[in-house]
Amino acid sequence: MTEIEIAGIDVASLDKANADVFYQLGILYSAGGEIATDYVTAHKWFNIAAARGNQEAARLRREIATEMSEGQVASAQRAARDWLKPKAGEVPAPVITLVQPVTVVAERRAA
Repeated sequence: MTEIEIAGIDVASLDKANADVFYQLGILYSAGGEIATDYVTAHKWFNIAAARGNQEAARLRREIATEMSEGQVASAQRAARDWLKPKAGEVPAPVITLVQPVTVVAERRAA
């Protein structure tokens, strides 16, 4: 797999990036040009972007999958899962559940 650096950002440090960054990486690898076309890596980045809510990434992931073998798709899916797993020694981000605040109104009773 090719390691790249974009504008001084190491790809391995993108854990906290938003979906658009991963979408752009998918575009970069699927279109080729400055780097060789790599559909497996493009599918991985589109998969991560789609998991973070980018609908266009989900569409492009499906589109390039038609150009890939079943083995390549499986490899891309494994790579995305591995990339998303917490790294050794890393504490997984806590799950935060937002609950609508409850207003408590105390009634005064007449004595």
